[in-house]
Amino acid sequence: MADAVRSERERAAHLGPERRRPQVLDAALALAVHSGVGAVTIGAVADNLGVTRPVVYACFRDRAALIEALVEREGERLLANALAALHSARGDDPEAVFVRGYRAFLDVVADCPDAWRLLFSTAPDPAGADKFREARLVMADNATRWLRPALTAWWDVAELDRKLPALVELFMSSCEAAARSLVDHPDGWRTQELGELYGRMMCRAFSAA
Repeated sequence: MADAVRSERERAAHLGPERRRPQVLDAALALAVHSGVGAVTIGAVADNLGVTRPVVYACFRDRAALIEALVEREGERLLANALAALHSARGDDPEAVFVRGYRAFLDVVADCPDAWRLLFSTAPDPAGADKFREARLVMADNATRWLRPALTAWWDVAELDRKLPALVELFMSSCEAAARSLVDHPDGWRTQELGELYGRMMCRAFSAA
């Protein structure tokens, strides 16, 4: 048995960092989702893969670099899909547009629940916090450019420039809350149902601005 483990680890060492790196990230994601981001260490990832620590260190210099790369990989994919969902919401009926947008966004969440759990769990972690903030800023900037003309066209919101930062933060927070509701209670909601709930609520909130 020991000879078999040793043989597997020797083969792993020869796989090379470039080919090994995605496997290391996949193992780190599984650990983070199952046991929390605090459980993601070089040793834990090595054990998960059945390799030695030097194999993992050849891919990432330390734990911080590993988590940063993991958050960046998952965050870039989720951000691209979330932006596509945001920009898909178009039309003349405000409530229908809001419902369509939240449904599209929650479909993105449902497609990659583990990645969203990772982002939520690493938001306060020093190794992932910067990447989380960067992704949130990009999303907020796009939300601003989407909301400004919509609020003007639908409700002619007074003092829009002053109110817009608060409205964007409300929008961002509502998206995060909807995503958490879906990933934390997967058996409690269907994306279409939860999207309609949030779409209607947020449409009314924005119309009151």
